[in-house]
Amino acid sequence: MSQAFPPTSPGQAGVSLARQLLLWVLLPQMVLWVAGGVGSYKFAAGYANQAVDDSLLQASRSLARQLKPIGNGLLIDFPRAAQDVLEADPSDRQLYMVSSPPGQFILGNQALPPPPAFSGAGAKAEPQLNKPYFYDGTMPEHDRGARHAASGQPLRLVALYLRFGEDGATPQTMLVQVARSSANREELAQRILVDMLLPMSILILLLTVIVWLGIRAGLSPLARLRQQVEGRAPTDLAPLQLASAPRELWSLATAINTLLSAVQNTVATQKRFIGDAAHQLRTPLAGLKSQTEIALQSTTDPELRARLQRVHESATRSAHLVNQLLTLARAEPESVMAQDRQRFDLHRMAQTLTAEWVPRALKAQIDLGMDEQSTPAVWVHANELLIREALTNLIDNALHYAGAGSQVTVRVLPAPLTPPNLNPTMALLEVIDNGPGIPPTDQARVFERFVRATDAGHGCGLGLAIVKEIVERHAGQVELADAHPGLCVRVRLPMAGKR
Repeated sequence: MSQAFPPTSPGQAGVSLARQLLLWVLLPQMVLWVAGGVGSYKFAAGYANQAVDDSLLQASRSLARQLKPIGNGLLIDFPRAAQDVLEADPSDRQLYMVSSPPGQFILGNQALPPPPAFSGAGAKAEPQLNKPYFYDGTMPEHDRGARHAASGQPLRLVALYLRFGEDGATPQTMLVQVARSSANREELAQRILVDMLLPMSILILLLTVIVWLGIRAGLSPLARLRQQVEGRAPTDLAPLQLASAPRELWSLATAINTLLSAVQNTVATQKRFIGDAAHQLRTPLAGLKSQTEIALQSTTDPELRARLQRVHESATRSAHLVNQLLTLARAEPESVMAQDRQRFDLHRMAQTLTAEWVPRALKAQIDLGMDEQSTPAVWVHANELLIREALTNLIDNALHYAGAGSQVTVRVLPAPLTPPNLNPTMALLEVIDNGPGIPPTDQARVFERFVRATDAGHGCGLGLAIVKEIVERHAGQVELADAHPGLCVRVRLPMAGKR
């Protein structure tokens, strides 16, 4: 017996393979992008510092040239033009301070912070003359004389120690400091960083799109394999076909094909066993029926006659079961696919078959007939032998369970009359009786194998199961409906196209 397994729900499925590959490819790219951004910022800040330091050094030397020694003093030649050079950029004015000896204010902004290497408790030895010292500082918050820099503003400064004094005079040391706000330097670094990261980001985005397209192209054989599996009927055990698939996917497809082949062999073996067993049983059962019929005719003992009658009924029922099993085997999906289908008139076939069953119906005191309002010709494309077997089972069931004095009607229509919204390309075959019918609670179960809704009659519970198997393998539908009173079995089959 086959066992159906429920499909895996979406909640149980893992992360998409394409997304995992994209994640593992993009994650290093993002790390490299961040590292590249940090490195780019450091390079940009270094280049910005270099440019600012060069301008500060040039300004400090220009300012130093405006200070001329006179004896032991200094002549300050600082015209307005020189101040305009230092303050050329209104948004980024340069601050300056001249002190001699270092720390004793002479000129400029007295609040500029001194060089940390040569001031305070940790001061080093004497600074080297004419060597620029670059450092970062902050404008003190208590300074109220800073006209061009806000309190607490970060600064970039250069300190230049110079020796001055005329010949014969005692040499003295002068400190020249020039400062600029760090805001413009950071803004310049950020602009360089943006100019570098913007093209990098566009390249990363394009690379991501290319990688995603490459992943989709690489996984396309897997998608084709999934489509082959999803689009298959449950009984289609044909091998999977994959052309130019990757080696890993080829191995998977080979393993699946091996499994399908093993399942197909197992199913074929079981079907052959059932068919062979049924054929082997038909001959002895037919002989048993014949012998019991002869014995019934030749005996007059009531007790023996009753026992022979029970044996005859059991043999008849067993023979019917064997015939039903053979019919069911022929109606299996593999058998239906292997059998030829042709275009035939469903109305004529039903009319002929109904006429063949009339003598048996009369013997059971049942009125069996064909609906005279049926359309003369209803063409379908199917296996006529199997459709005839399905209609035979429907009529047989109706005669078995409708009861004496009832009516059984067979009707064929080119399209359902009710409800009006059904597909008009479907042919309708109905078998209607006014017998006791089937309770609504059992109407769904009677299509299962070996299920009977009543203990009356000598059926084996395979008639409607065979009908359902045959009809569904022809892309049709079968259903039960109340006939008020009685039961109506509706079979819908696709109609054949016009020639």
